[in-house]
Amino acid sequence: MARESCDVCGGDGYSSPSVTVDAVATRMRDGEIEALMIQRGPKPPEWHGKWAFPGGFVDVGEDPLDAVLRELVEETGVCGRNPTLLSVLGSPGRDPRKHCVGLFYRVDVDADSKPLAGDDAISADWVPLGMMSAENVAGDHMQVIGMISNAE
Repeated sequence: MARESCDVCGGDGYSSPSVTVDAVATRMRDGEIEALMIQRGPKPPEWHGKWAFPGGFVDVGEDPLDAVLRELVEETGVCGRNPTLLSVLGSPGRDPRKHCVGLFYRVDVDADSKPLAGDDAISADWVPLGMMSAENVAGDHMQVIGMISNAE
């Protein structure tokens, strides 16, 4: 028997994780792989100032493929295309705010794009993978950096 949903919020009484998306765009410069990254703002405080892939929450009624391209523009000003699923990370403790299942998409961008921080990012830039570490990268994004380092 299906649960009835709330006419106001659409809630159905089930406690479910939220879905997030992250755009993984890379380029080769001077023999190094660089990733398009944002430096996080103050929320959550555990990640303030740390590098992360541009991303955010999927809105109700939004396709994750559309969400990842929207978030990329909102946080970096860079337009992307051709998102393809790279990885899914969903450990219940991966986000200090709540249980989030993260969809990481490879996204094509113009390699000469000049990112500009927007939304909740305090900066956006192309960052060499070799400059990133567990100390300066937010959450589990180092796992994805490891995937792309090994693949290229």
